[in-house]
Amino acid sequence: MDALARAHALDAYAAETAGCVRCPLAETRSRVVFGSGNLDAGLMLVGEGPGFQEDQGGEPYAGQAGALLEQLLAGIGLRRDEVYLTTVLKCRPPQNRDPLELEIASCEPHLVRQVELVRPRVVATLGNFATRLLSGRSHGITRVHGQEQEVVLGSTTVVLFPLYHPAAALYTPSMLRELRDDFSRLPALLGQGLSGGVSGAPVAQAVHAVHAASAVLAAPAASAVLAAPATEIPTVAAEDAVAVGATQLGLF
Repeated sequence: MDALARAHALDAYAAETAGCVRCPLAETRSRVVFGSGNLDAGLMLVGEGPGFQEDQGGEPYAGQAGALLEQLLAGIGLRRDEVYLTTVLKCRPPQNRDPLELEIASCEPHLVRQVELVRPRVVATLGNFATRLLSGRSHGITRVHGQEQEVVLGSTTVVLFPLYHPAAALYTPSMLRELRDDFSRLPALLGQGLSGGVSGAPVAQAVHAVHAASAVLAAPAASAVLAAPATEIPTVAAEDAVAVGATQLGLF
């Protein structure tokens, strides 16, 4: 299947998934947040699930975490529309609580199909839930971040590269530094391809599409966070971190 055929197939699958009722989250969501970006991307980023802004706006990675993610991508020469962005869960859990096993199991086939149709060389998992699901290992992100492994997802073999979630790094200066360091390794992984072989395909291809009907909600720029010394990066109390869903979503 060529890139154009895969793009059409992914669009059709997104339309089908918009009516998903596999789990009770269908009763509380505003919409399915399927994914967005380059349908022939070399890099796919997979987070946990939509938050409030994503549920309202329809695209993954909104708000300050999304702005930080765009800055991290820019640091390695990529734009948001040159990669493919998605999450394990396609519907927001109420109050941003942890995903349940039933919800993860219900959404896993959607994610695997996305990987099969986009066919990225590298899948970067953001946070604990995405990393544990796709790696098949129980280790937390603190232990395995920055450690690539080759995995088979459906019919597609990819390099899996665990990363801290930007939402967690926003509130933890040391984590932000490690996230930036790990991100700096992505260009080499994208150029290296699978099993050390050099891939001749460009990272960004001509086919671009967005599955969401609404634009991403406005978010404060994260450039100041990235540029600031560690001592100037804002921190918040634990209860505030919970309020934004950082600890609840298994991001640490």
